[in-house]
Amino acid sequence: MDEIKQKLKLIIKNLYNLDFEPELTPSPDNIDADYSTNAPLKLAKDLHKSPMQIAEELETGFGTFETVSREGHDPSEVMAEVAKGGLRSAAARAIAAPARGDWPGDCDPVVTTAITPPGFLNFRLDDACLNESLNGLYGDFDGEIKSNELSGKTVICEFSDPNPFKVLHVGHLYTSIVGDSISRLYEYAGANVIRANFGGDVGLHVAKTSYALLKNNFTPDTLTIEDISKCYVEGTAAYEEDEQAHAEITRLNKEIYKVNAEGIHGRVTDSQGDPRESLVGDSESGRTRPEDRLADLYWKGRELSYDYFKAFYANIGLTFDKYYPESTVAALGLETVKKELAAGVYEESDGAVIFDGDKFGLHTRVFINKEGVPTYEAKDVGLIFTKNNDYHFDKSVVITGNEQLEYMKVVLKSVEQYAPDLVAKTTHLTHGLVKLPGNVKMSSRKGNFLKAVEVLDLVKDELKSEYGSEDEKVSLAATKYAFLKYKMGGNIIFDPKESVKMTGNSGPYLLYSCVRAKKILEKVDKEARDGVLLRPFATDEEQRSEVSPVTTGRDERVAKESSRELLKKLLEYRSTLTDAVAEMAPHKVANYLYELAQDFSRFYENCQVAGSDEEEERLKIVKVYLDTMTHGLNILGIEIPEEM
Repeated sequence: MDEIKQKLKLIIKNLYNLDFEPELTPSPDNIDADYSTNAPLKLAKDLHKSPMQIAEELETGFGTFETVSREGHDPSEVMAEVAKGGLRSAAARAIAAPARGDWPGDCDPVVTTAITPPGFLNFRLDDACLNESLNGLYGDFDGEIKSNELSGKTVICEFSDPNPFKVLHVGHLYTSIVGDSISRLYEYAGANVIRANFGGDVGLHVAKTSYALLKNNFTPDTLTIEDISKCYVEGTAAYEEDEQAHAEITRLNKEIYKVNAEGIHGRVTDSQGDPRESLVGDSESGRTRPEDRLADLYWKGRELSYDYFKAFYANIGLTFDKYYPESTVAALGLETVKKELAAGVYEESDGAVIFDGDKFGLHTRVFINKEGVPTYEAKDVGLIFTKNNDYHFDKSVVITGNEQLEYMKVVLKSVEQYAPDLVAKTTHLTHGLVKLPGNVKMSSRKGNFLKAVEVLDLVKDELKSEYGSEDEKVSLAATKYAFLKYKMGGNIIFDPKESVKMTGNSGPYLLYSCVRAKKILEKVDKEARDGVLLRPFATDEEQRSEVSPVTTGRDERVAKESSRELLKKLLEYRSTLTDAVAEMAPHKVANYLYELAQDFSRFYENCQVAGSDEEEERLKIVKVYLDTMTHGLNILGIEIPEEM
């Protein structure tokens, strides 16, 4: 498939002097072809020709390309000469005749072409061509699949971004799973990937929680993460509904910056930037001053929050390379905004510092408040420069919920005024809400949100109820796949019951298909499975037409077609990965794997493998299938269990 695309691209360049990326898709079932391109339809307007005429020219060009390639000539040189004489000339048609089926002797062409209205060019690969392609995957799967597209590039992926003093909700679970998969796509493409996590260890949310902690007389030695969660909800309500509480929380917000600055100064983090070592406050028994109580509760709350985050990430198989607490980037953000205030990028307004987004069709936001405290906006400015100072990234990907879309537009537009190169290398991806069936919107501020751990527990409970299984790998696969199969951007309805089904588009279905493939391979001799006794796929001319009959009662014609469809799908994997990397779209991998598993299921039902006359060839297909599924599921962060 990729080879055909590259040939078409070169042909279009030589014939029309256009740099054009042709699209190639599986052909409809009612056409005797494997792949089709709508390139003639797309080129018609620019070339001022009918799509059917362009299709004929491309078909002739493709035949010429194939012929001169087989004869050892440089296709581009010959194509150029043919183009000079006109593609509709007798000489050109003679050169291209093999593309229309007029090959010498009894040998069928590797690729045949056909045209269908209103201007599609269709391709059909012969069986030998498919077999030759699969031989490469069977012999060196990793080498054939590997991409070096981003080799030497540094990509920093920032996602999850939980705030201490708040409990992780289902949105954090979603962005953690998607962010890790996007990171894996970039790693597949050869990039050095840094998984980064940014969280608010200072800010208004901390002040809201601290207000309720102090009001309810919590002490560090009895504090739990659940207490923190409840106090955040209580503090948020007080801030919005009680003027006195609002004023006190505003004051506490400023105090917490001081507590943090005094406590974290000079402390050292570990190699991953983990703030765990900076969480020990200078607490003394019997201290009763309000500022001492605030400091003790702050440091203990941070410690509990980070321990909670670490345990959660370990549970879903995720490790971050760098953690950025807001307090560590706030100073640089404050300094940068003040500097650019003098340069006229930011403006003063009622004692605060703002960026006037109205000038750019955006809204205006505050970067430094009236108390001189940097807001989230200023901290994000500091984060952008800190990440670049730390890693000199070639690309920075930031993943958040959709509600942050307009906010980030303002932040990035402000930075674009004085550091356009950093903004050009930054991509902001957003996702929608995750909802349970019933379409109920949940809010962490109101306390009616779905916690991340509750989602995992729901899936575990469904798996146990439905199958009596408590397999952690299967449960986690069900959760991850249920999120990753959707295109990022819109809202997701997450149904725990659907996620664990062994049939349909689910993680367990894919895992079961892989385990089934393993069982097939285990039926043959170990030497054969390692490839010692297996010959390459049959590619000789006399073996290209028919496979040997198998006396198993199965329809061998159906078996042959099932094998063929599976082979074709396997050959689409590399182009699927290329598209997924370019679009930062794990759902493309997920959907491909589901379609591949469906093709394998039909192959399994229609083809006898062990003991058949085609055992060697079919075992290779199964092996390449399992390698492909293993590789693709790894991109999704999913591990295959030994048994199901």
